[in-house]
Amino acid sequence: MSSFPGEEEGDNEEPTEDEQKDPSGVCAEGDSEEREKSETPSENQKKPAEVKRKISETFFYNYEDICSQPFVTEDSEIPIDILTLKYSFGYDCARPINLLMMDNKKLLYIAGNQVVIQELKTKCQRYIRSTSGGGIGFITAHPSKQYFAVGEKGKKPNLIIYKYPSLRPYRILQGGTEKAYVFGDFNRAGTLLATVGSSPDFMLTIWDWKQEEIVLRSKAFAQDVYKVMFSAENEEHLITSGSGHIRFWKMALTLTGLKLQGALGRFGRTAVSDILGFVELPDGKVVSGTEWGNLLLWEGGLIKVELCRPEHQPCHDGPVSQLLLEEGELITVGKDGFIRVWNFEIIDGADSVDETGLLEVEPMNELCVGKNVSLNFMSKVHDREQTIWYAQDTNGAIWKLDLTFSNMTHDPECLCTFHSGRIEAVSVSPITYLMATTALDRSVRIFDFSSNIELSEIKFKQGGTALVWAPYVVNPEGGLIAVGFEDGVVRIIEVYDPKQLPGREGQASTGNAEINLKQAFKPHAAAVTALAYERNGDVFATGSKDKRVFFFATKDEYKPIGFIRVPGPVQALQWSPSSHEKSMLLVLCENGFAVQVPAPLPGEQDTVSTYEIKTLPTQYFHFYSIKSRIKLEEEIALREKKRKEKERAKLQWIKEQKEMGLEIEQQPEEEPEEEPLPPLYIPEESSPILCGFYSAPGKFWLSLGGYDSGFLYHCEFSHDQEEDPENRKDEPFEVIPIEDTDDNPIHRICFCASRPLMFLGMQDGSLRVYPLPEKELSVNALKEYWCLNVHDNDYGHIQGICSSYDDTFLITCGADGNIFTFDIESPEDIPERRKAKIPSPRSGLEKEKAVEDIVDPDTCNIEEVKQKKESERIKKEAEEKKNKKREEIIALRHDFVFLLQKNQELPKHMQLRREEYEMDHRIFEELDRQKAQRIQLVQKELAWEQEKQLIGLQKLRKQFRDSQEFTVVVHAIQSNHQVSTYRLLTDTEKYSQDKEQAGSKWKLLKEMWRVLEQAEEAKETEITRETMPMDSDTTVSEVKAEKLQTPEIQKPAARYIEIKREKIRRIVEKSDKMKAKIMKRKAQWDELYKSKPKDDSEDPKDAEEIKEAQENMGCYKLKTASDYSLPEHKHVNTEKMMMELASLKELIHRKKVNMNKEIMSLRDLKVSIIDEIKCLVQELKSIQATLDVSEHLSLPLIPQLHPEEVPEKKFECNSDVLLRFKEEQAKGQLEGSPSFRAFRRGFIPAPSVEETDPMAQDADAHPMSTASSLGTEQQNSFEMEKAEPTEMELEILKREKIKSLYLQKTLIKKINMLVINFDAELHLLRHKKLKMDVQMKNADLRCITCSEELLILKKLEKHETFLREQIYTLISEQEALQSELKSYLAQMKERKYEILKLQECKKALYANFQASLGEDNEFAHFLTKVLKKKIECVEKKDVETEADEEEEDDEESDLRTNEENSGSEDEVFDDSVCPDDCDEELFLNTIQLRQQWLHIEKTLAEEKKVAADLRRKYNALTKEAKEVETSLEKTERDLEIFQWEKLQKLNELYVVVPLKLHQVQCLVDGEMPSDFSQALVFTNKSLEYLQKRIVDLRNEKIMHREMYKKAKEKHKQLVKDKKEMELEMRQLEEKCSHLMMEKFGRLVDFEAVQAHSVNIPMEDMKVKIMEKEYEHYLELRKWEERIVELQQQLVKLTEENTSKLLQLNKFCREKHQLETKLDSLPNDVGEEFQGTQTRDIKERARLEARLVRTARDTALLREQINMGRTGGC
Repeated sequence: MSSFPGEEEGDNEEPTEDEQKDPSGVCAEGDSEEREKSETPSENQKKPAEVKRKISETFFYNYEDICSQPFVTEDSEIPIDILTLKYSFGYDCARPINLLMMDNKKLLYIAGNQVVIQELKTKCQRYIRSTSGGGIGFITAHPSKQYFAVGEKGKKPNLIIYKYPSLRPYRILQGGTEKAYVFGDFNRAGTLLATVGSSPDFMLTIWDWKQEEIVLRSKAFAQDVYKVMFSAENEEHLITSGSGHIRFWKMALTLTGLKLQGALGRFGRTAVSDILGFVELPDGKVVSGTEWGNLLLWEGGLIKVELCRPEHQPCHDGPVSQLLLEEGELITVGKDGFIRVWNFEIIDGADSVDETGLLEVEPMNELCVGKNVSLNFMSKVHDREQTIWYAQDTNGAIWKLDLTFSNMTHDPECLCTFHSGRIEAVSVSPITYLMATTALDRSVRIFDFSSNIELSEIKFKQGGTALVWAPYVVNPEGGLIAVGFEDGVVRIIEVYDPKQLPGREGQASTGNAEINLKQAFKPHAAAVTALAYERNGDVFATGSKDKRVFFFATKDEYKPIGFIRVPGPVQALQWSPSSHEKSMLLVLCENGFAVQVPAPLPGEQDTVSTYEIKTLPTQYFHFYSIKSRIKLEEEIALREKKRKEKERAKLQWIKEQKEMGLEIEQQPEEEPEEEPLPPLYIPEESSPILCGFYSAPGKFWLSLGGYDSGFLYHCEFSHDQEEDPENRKDEPFEVIPIEDTDDNPIHRICFCASRPLMFLGMQDGSLRVYPLPEKELSVNALKEYWCLNVHDNDYGHIQGICSSYDDTFLITCGADGNIFTFDIESPEDIPERRKAKIPSPRSGLEKEKAVEDIVDPDTCNIEEVKQKKESERIKKEAEEKKNKKREEIIALRHDFVFLLQKNQELPKHMQLRREEYEMDHRIFEELDRQKAQRIQLVQKELAWEQEKQLIGLQKLRKQFRDSQEFTVVVHAIQSNHQVSTYRLLTDTEKYSQDKEQAGSKWKLLKEMWRVLEQAEEAKETEITRETMPMDSDTTVSEVKAEKLQTPEIQKPAARYIEIKREKIRRIVEKSDKMKAKIMKRKAQWDELYKSKPKDDSEDPKDAEEIKEAQENMGCYKLKTASDYSLPEHKHVNTEKMMMELASLKELIHRKKVNMNKEIMSLRDLKVSIIDEIKCLVQELKSIQATLDVSEHLSLPLIPQLHPEEVPEKKFECNSDVLLRFKEEQAKGQLEGSPSFRAFRRGFIPAPSVEETDPMAQDADAHPMSTASSLGTEQQNSFEMEKAEPTEMELEILKREKIKSLYLQKTLIKKINMLVINFDAELHLLRHKKLKMDVQMKNADLRCITCSEELLILKKLEKHETFLREQIYTLISEQEALQSELKSYLAQMKERKYEILKLQECKKALYANFQASLGEDNEFAHFLTKVLKKKIECVEKKDVETEADEEEEDDEESDLRTNEENSGSEDEVFDDSVCPDDCDEELFLNTIQLRQQWLHIEKTLAEEKKVAADLRRKYNALTKEAKEVETSLEKTERDLEIFQWEKLQKLNELYVVVPLKLHQVQCLVDGEMPSDFSQALVFTNKSLEYLQKRIVDLRNEKIMHREMYKKAKEKHKQLVKDKKEMELEMRQLEEKCSHLMMEKFGRLVDFEAVQAHSVNIPMEDMKVKIMEKEYEHYLELRKWEERIVELQQQLVKLTEENTSKLLQLNKFCREKHQLETKLDSLPNDVGEEFQGTQTRDIKERARLEARLVRTARDTALLREQINMGRTGGC
């Protein structure tokens, strides 16, 4: 057997010369020289890009180069092969898939860091180690069985493909996951490999494994993924499953390449389950298992149906771990140990039949592999044309199965068994190569590790937790083993060779040992965790989680010595070695305590009452963490070292500078601020102690887990042990750091006796070997070591490690269920090893009876048995003392009774009174006082309970009595008929509240839908407005026409303008009408063509008629029909149903209340009748008192009220009943006594008439008084009868008698009539109530149906509300988008208008330019180029960047021109100089026009840009609006579908319909059918209508046939007419074309001509010109009138001036005449008139000035007149 793979015949492939280099960096086998040549190419051959080369099919890796090797400390002398793996005895059966069958001879499985290849017959093993040492995640086989893949664990783990059977590494795949591979699967062709990783990435990777390339990868899920499989039918499909999910993948070719797209399976109503196994069916469906054992059929990512066995039994009693599709049959493997085969066709076509979603399927075959079998996985191989299955059992076995299910089928065969789960303990024999192991699987196994075989196994009722092989001093034969179990039991078993028993010497050798239970005892109440024998073998110690250590004396039978208590659960027990003077026991506890006690001596302990030893000297050590302080000291030392190195380097630099002759300026350096030191950390809970051993007396080494891992701590017990152990803080005095153990603590330590070696078992499953120094361990001792990863790195921490008795083998066991044996390297040649010897049996063993085992886990332990015996002894002694006292008291009582008898025998005067027996009356007074105090105390103690019970009684009354009306039963008087009221709740408010609540919800919902409807109506209105044709020009013209409607229109010019405007308006209207007509005609044509039906379409009229017939012509669709459509007004929701239910309950309650009132009225009537009958009977008795007895008629019985008729009296009791109860209570015989029953009857007495009605008492009292008065009268009359009556008196008496007889008869008749009438009333009311009972029962059934419907509606309400809210949100969003679209549309129109305006300006500018050029301008071309030359305005920025700042210079603008040739490209011109002979004014005008041209173009470009942005936003919003509209339509469809589904669920409810026998017409052979499931409830009227409809339909059918014939003939005629019309149309079109060619010379679009027959803008301009002319005319007329007015004023002034001139002339002539006269007078004459002359001179001067002004004004007026005339011309 080899520990590494080798080559076998037939598989010795060698790589070719092309395989020069290993792609993964690992050297491969092949020609090394060729490889060297290929690795060193010449420079001329080097290429810039590396060419990707394919890996050859014959390329292999070298196993020795890639497999992980042991780690050995550098420069150490430890041999690398100090340990060699020998054999693997365990099996990690808890892995999901840990079984691989490559052929029928070998099986492969994972064992820690190895893949084990085991021969089935010889059990020989070969091993493949992991390449990283981090463990192995999975193994899977290639479909051809020529390769298998090994997915590893660790950091960036490898995926290795091995060749089989040579086991040579073929391919190494890297980069598939971060931490570990979980599962892998090849596709059917074997070309691709799919793998999934573990946390944290859960990566799904598809490999082209032969080329070591990743094809695709994607994250599989966010939780654990268990499995991945390729589809067997479509290799582009994959499936993954895991924790709470299943996912369906496909390789999709997208625009960016090939992608992995995964669709998560939705469980829907089915509970979410972890999916361990699944299989894909040929049609794409998938069947998966569940945790509860049923199967799920998946289709399209949804669960189609859940499969179970009949009677809803699960397919498996537990999870379904694997599903297989084999030869058309579906095979399921379950954890319950069953393999079931199912019919594939039934599974494939399965569908749910009811709302549960379950479908019952019966398996075709099933196989129970065995009891306590839990199957995980099956693998098949073909052996001699027969399929053999091998199954992995989680309980530790591998099975060989035959699944042919025939008469020749073999039973399941168990090939090999192992421990299931982690190995708890291992121990070796002290004299031979045997080892024993135990685990929680309740077994103990014995192995021969020299021959690699398992010898024997024994099973118990509980799992084993500790095991130790008895040393040689205890059992020299070496066959005794002590085993501890999880229930606290310790069993002593012995191993022996059965062939050596007497009577078996001649039997054939079986090669196996046998195990015998020698003794069983239970020292602990919890799991036993440690066992240890004292060095001399006299004492056996056991430790447990119950914090006790028990000691036993080891002789032929283990006898208890006693036990001690320790501060924590026991982790390990270690006896001091023989080198120590005293025999001491070191107890290591999980919670950080170490305890040392000496070995107790047998027989010296007092075990009479208890086994607890309290006198044993005990030393405690409570570990106090110092790791934080150690780390702190290391940090301080490291910082100090760095500081010194820095100072040393500085001094060296200064020295070098001085040597170079440079001066150094001593500048104080600022030292960087150091980080603060980490604070000391002490864990709140002590770290657990994992293992330890003695180093010297009182000293020991400890290995701890948790925070304090990473060191070996040397500890010592203190001499001061007076302190409480819990308060101790003991620190170790020495520590040894262990490399790489901060997160990987030491779990187990073992020493080699024959050589200085220490073996350590680590938490990560690795094994370490440390060479020990000759002296004691010290700080620097454990520096060199050898390490190998053996067990699983994640969960394979080593549980046990030990060496063989001769130190040639090492055994390890781990929590991963694996057991490994190693060969220990020896410095000397070791002779051939001996074989294991099985111990001989004890003498007399065959005669001994079987030891009684402890089976019950709840059995008392030894101490509990002792305590129980002691308690029974104490109880027995106490009972004996009590019996003695009782006997003494009885004797004293007898004496006292005897004395009483003697006292009674004495004479009375000598007898002692009762009081004299009292020795002291104060005793009784004290007793009475104490009794009163006790009563008061009891009352106080019970006060709270009394109040509680009182409140409880009130609550019960309120809930059950006060909340309901009493049920009154009214009985008839002369018959047994009765009528009772309905039981009702007194509070009826809840119905109205429910109704109000439902009504409010319904109002809110209606309001919401009203808002939605208004929004839709508003939307339709807006759309209608937008679609209405509006002509802006017409509107503008009409508005302008209205503005001009002034009174001046009546004038001729205004009238002419109005006529012109009216003419234009008529032209525009005509044009608009023509356009509208054209548009209407187009619309009609479009509508006509749209309405043109397809060849296979139906006539809408016919469809409408069919729809009407379907709705109204008697076609009754069942609501369960798939095509049934529920009308909108019949939609049901929770609010409607709650309102309906509340209304129904209110109606029921109202009717019942009315009926109860009638019954109560009847009860009151009966009470009044009874009262009246009582009065009548009393009166009848008084009448009969006057009659003779022979004349008496029998008195009618007085009716009595039944207790049921007055139930309100049930809870009333009187004082007599309470007194009787008090008497019975005083006697102490309340329970069971007849009086108690009498009390019960009296507590609920039958109410009397007096109690019923107080008026009855008055009625009784009145007749009594009447009777007494009558009695007095009778007595008087009796006295009077003594005298002889006279004739008159006799006549009076006779008349009185006749009257009395009449009255007697009348009263009896009246009483009978009262009774008869009451009974009649009761009969009528009873009949009425019976009818009402039927109605109420139907109403109750309707209530039940409504309640069930309400429950369904409440379940669906959330989804319906969600859909309605979604619709409401989408409508709101749609409205918002529509408003935004309108806003953008308006802005776009404005931009369009601005663009058109700018284009018009541009055209006008160019027209102006053309006008300025004139005709035949020789510089037109030049000036045009100048006009159209483009000038760009470029802004320059000078940005200067410096170190940490930026400065921006002022912005400068300059003009840079880019010349664009409008003519030839070679032509160049200068637009800055006016050419010769060119008009300079024209050139300058062109330059100015160019500036305007450029400004318009720039503005136009900006407007177009803004318009383009608006168009883009508008298109985006339009797209979004379409998406919202699509979502709205989809949501509305979803709501309709949901309404239909809701209706279907409501239709699934059963509704009770009471029918009479004559209504049942679906008879079968004239008899009533037993099954009415297919029957239909239908009204007779509807049925008759349907029958009549049959006849009508037949007649209609005949009529429609006739119509069809006529329509067919008409169709033929129409087709003929169509052809003729088409021919005529072609002729007319040809004629029209011919006429247009003759008239216009070309074909003309008359619609366009008609549309553009009038130039509306030009006509508008003409009208505007006329308006302006008219306005100017009016203004001119105003000025002319002004001129006329001024001329008139001028004439007046002229006339006035003329008159004044005439007057002046007259004055002048008069002056002249006067002057002449004066001159003719003498000189002295007139002196008296001298003053008058002066005044005349002044007046004359004034007049002259006035004349001058008038002349000036006249000249001005003349100028104005002339100017006016000139302007008028």
